[in-house]
Amino acid sequence: MKRSAIVGAIILLLPALLEAPALLAATDKFSRHDSLAEYIQRVQQEPVRANPASPGSLWVDNGLLANLAADYKAVRVGDLIRILVVQDLTAVNSGDVATDRNFKANSGIDGLFGHIGASGVQNIFAPHSSATLQGKAQASSKSSLRTSVAGRVVAVLASGTLVVEANRELVMNNEKQTILVRGLIRPGDIAPDNTVLSNAIGNLELELKGKGVLSEGTRPPNVIVRLLLRVVGF
Repeated sequence: MKRSAIVGAIILLLPALLEAPALLAATDKFSRHDSLAEYIQRVQQEPVRANPASPGSLWVDNGLLANLAADYKAVRVGDLIRILVVQDLTAVNSGDVATDRNFKANSGIDGLFGHIGASGVQNIFAPHSSATLQGKAQASSKSSLRTSVAGRVVAVLASGTLVVEANRELVMNNEKQTILVRGLIRPGDIAPDNTVLSNAIGNLELELKGKGVLSEGTRPPNVIVRLLLRVVGF
């Protein structure tokens, strides 16, 4: 009876399992088009500002000769900047404890209503106790992330601090990795080559996540698979 129920459940779920790859492929196809449209819309959020007209003058504020000493460092909204992510975190915690306690007492009778001989009552009560505790604990963790990602200035605060955001998606060997970096940058911390270290970014938000073969191997199966495993008994 149980075997027939298992076979019936598998037969009912077989069409859905067979159609799943096609549905996933179609979903992935549409999601790629949607993500491309969203990407184009996102990069075009900043409108192109026309050069202000100067009637009767040959000078153009944003012309090629407007700033001969330009160093091309990010200072305005929309400028690109390269972020050098260097994050090393090491934590070590250890503790030792040791206690030792000894107690010993002897009690006897040397004389009771007169002298008691050598064979008298000795060591009527002789308690003794000892307690020893030794403990040792140690915990350590270490994480490291080193990469570089190009970002963009998304806002400039009233104090002149730059708000930057960098997002990179890498798809390789059926594995997708996404890194997101946000934070505040002081203009003086930007190097001459238009780079900044991640440890110089204030209110740093750093997120690294992956999705694919390696990530799926460490995740629990879906509800349907767990139900089948529970029914079959493996």
